[in-house]
Amino acid sequence: MPAEPYQLDLDEQLCFALYTACHAVIRAYRPLLAAAELTYPQYLTLLALWQDPAEPQAVGTLGHRLHMDTGTLTPLLKRLESAGLVTRRRDPRDERRVLVGVTDEGLALRERVASVPEALAACVGLDPDSAARLRDELVELVAAVDAAVPAGATDRPRRKGVAS
Repeated sequence: MPAEPYQLDLDEQLCFALYTACHAVIRAYRPLLAAAELTYPQYLTLLALWQDPAEPQAVGTLGHRLHMDTGTLTPLLKRLESAGLVTRRRDPRDERRVLVGVTDEGLALRERVASVPEALAACVGLDPDSAARLRDELVELVAAVDAAVPAGATDRPRRKGVAS
């Protein structure tokens, strides 16, 4: 039985609403992070490191926390290291692991961006309770998708002549 036409309407797709919302939010962060010379993914990485700045984190642990693969995270960490905001070193107990720590300069940056969450909230017009409810719903959505889609299910079939 063919799908109802509305089921394939772009504007009716949850995935499209999430996709455009994500891009809009990242676009809203750009000017807020510009003074600190941070990209949005760099900001997220520093947020994760600032949660326990005294304890360096393994790249794999950080990637899992941020939902980033090492191919995305490694160049980002190299840029943060070049900027003097983080350090990377091999774990002396396991040479295969790379540990990432935040520098004093990276910690000082935390104060410079402390107003970013409030500025974003003002930009999007969500009160704290609405923002918390939306965040919680999105966290539940991610957990449900993670539970439903196996971790290795990222391979996608390619159609001839169709670029992604």
